[in-house]
Amino acid sequence: MSTLPFSPRSEPRVGPKLRAARTAQGFTLDQVARATGLTRGYLSRLERDDASPSVTTLVALCEVLNVEIGALFASPEVALVRREDAPAINMGGERVRERLMTPRGQERLQLIHSDVEPGGSSGAELYTINCDLEVLCVIKGSMVLEFGDREQRLQAGDVLTFPGREPHAWRNSSAEEALEVIWVLIPAPWSGSA
Repeated sequence: MSTLPFSPRSEPRVGPKLRAARTAQGFTLDQVARATGLTRGYLSRLERDDASPSVTTLVALCEVLNVEIGALFASPEVALVRREDAPAINMGGERVRERLMTPRGQERLQLIHSDVEPGGSSGAELYTINCDLEVLCVIKGSMVLEFGDREQRLQAGDVLTFPGREPHAWRNSSAEEALEVIWVLIPAPWSGSA
């Protein structure tokens, strides 16, 4: 995992953050204009970064929008995990190579990239994962996902969402073609360094 290199801008872009704060609270431009004494047009230009606000204007906007002024200037926390550098993990499958594509400390979700050889599978037994939701996206190939009472066949481009605690198993349904899938687990079932 590495931090993305960013080149600093000469001026921070606060407009999109102001717009996001306003819309998250359900305020219209007219409501914010009335509350701050600024014009709707000026607020619109601020949100597009077509105008530079004074400190007084920023303080007034932050009070109305209930935003810490420092949050407007904070850089987002961004982590890059390149596939070739992602740590290999073992979820217990057969004839499968898996990589953890999210940082190990990420608690909100985990993304796992799996390359499955022809005939590869999760094994003979149904299993569960300690998460609320699994999202499975088939990138290449085809697979069968088995639940206790049914099977679901998936092809490249298909996405299936199901409860993580639902017992399931899967297999590459082709004896000749490799399978490539992305699993998203919400929240992350583990986030330690093990």
